Amino acid sequence: MTDSLIPPQVTDDVRRLLRDAGIAGTDDDAELVSRILITGVGLGLDDTSRLDLKITSAALAEMRQAFRLFAPYRGVPKVTVFGSARTRPEDPLYAATVELARELAGRGWMVVTGAGPGIMQAAAEGAGGEHSLGVSIRLPFEEKPNSVIAGGSRNVAMKYFFTRKLMLVKESSGFVCLPGGFGTLDEMFELLTLQQTGKAEPTPIVLLDAPGGTFWEGLREFADRHLIPAAVISPDDLDRVLFTDSVTEAAEAITGFWRNYDSLRWVGGRLVLRLRAEPSDADLESLNDRFGTLLTRGRIERSEPLRREVEEADRIELPRIVMRFDPFRVGELFHLIRAVNELPTAPPPRALPHRRA
Repeated sequence: MTDSLIPPQVTDDVRRLLRDAGIAGTDDDAELVSRILITGVGLGLDDTSRLDLKITSAALAEMRQAFRLFAPYRGVPKVTVFGSARTRPEDPLYAATVELARELAGRGWMVVTGAGPGIMQAAAEGAGGEHSLGVSIRLPFEEKPNSVIAGGSRNVAMKYFFTRKLMLVKESSGFVCLPGGFGTLDEMFELLTLQQTGKAEPTPIVLLDAPGGTFWEGLREFADRHLIPAAVISPDDLDRVLFTDSVTEAAEAITGFWRNYDSLRWVGGRLVLRLRAEPSDADLESLNDRFGTLLTRGRIERSEPLRREVEEADRIELPRIVMRFDPFRVGELFHLIRAVNELPTAPPPRALPHRRA
């Protein structure tokens, strides 16, 4: 990284500082740390306002705290539960959240919430302190982290909503949204935007209502009556979301998404899907027949780990399929992943849950 405003001597001094701190200057991680520090120097040279410097400093500090909170649980699958802080314990939504969190914790998942009252407390109660993590927000009128999260010291408090939302989304392999207000809707639309644009890897998203409830059906009706006719979303954009009032169906959707699909990455112009079971020739023929139109050229094929994957030791123990997937159609990847999970060679539905590295 170079910056014309920063003298080369400063860059050398930064790298020397890293070496003195015990961070090897030749490692890729050390180079990233160097970029962070040099960017900070650049902010100081840019006549940056004090407010902007305070925002940058606080955001970086909060991110470090959150990364440290999540680090010990990196290999454990997590589901983030969004919902209203105003939901009362006697509300059927509260009971449904407790039941869902308990079911997912029983399957080996951790539950991540905003650590507040209402739906957030219900999820923590259902999962239990040992299976709960919280990312709370510091507001003058906001209650302190709920007793389940606070009691286990598994919470990080954030000043900014954008850093909080990053951590609530970044670490999880599934999401459940229950009825809520502006904050819940903001979080739900953030998830849909990330999936639609391909800025986040495909993950299961469940919109869970109370038994017989119609809260989320209102969203589908609005999409059908206004968004789709106006051509501002695609007709199948909400197909990636499960609308349900069943706790069992919600839990199956979260864990079942990882039945056979493990992860993906782009290597040059090729998309690699890592699977838990080797696909048969018949499986590949079926996938090519159904999804060949999503490719820019070629076919969906089995493959050994690509060279870059081997160099980075990236899930090389898993079978994989490789294709030239059209990058302008990444929003449709969920169709392919669902098909992969339904292949005859896929592991049984009750197999161990996905473990994200």
